[in-house]
Amino acid sequence: MKKTDASNISGADESRRRFFVGASTAIGAVALASVLPRQARADDLPHLSPTDATAQTLGYVEDATKADKAKFPTYTAGNTCANCNFYQGGAAAWGGCQLFPGKAVNAKGWCSAHAKKA
Repeated sequence: MKKTDASNISGADESRRRFFVGASTAIGAVALASVLPRQARADDLPHLSPTDATAQTLGYVEDATKADKAKFPTYTAGNTCANCNFYQGGAAAWGGCQLFPGKAVNAKGWCSAHAKKA
């Protein structure tokens, strides 16, 4: 049998360590890169149509002042998507909404699931 000297063992350990660090970094980069494209910007999202089935169920309108107050008595003047907890558009005119994934809602809009920001 061939004897292994200590310098070869530490060199092998160092190579193995470098491999695992590099592989971990590469896997992390791939995971991060695969997540980034899924986070669409509000500008890229299609606008929610008031004729969408979920939008109709929740009484979504693009102009809060036109909410059907008889059908949705929870409407309160001044409530808009922009001041709702579910709105993700910040100060933008259109933004994402947690209730309508993949769609942008009008900041001036409203739906019956409105939850005023604290």
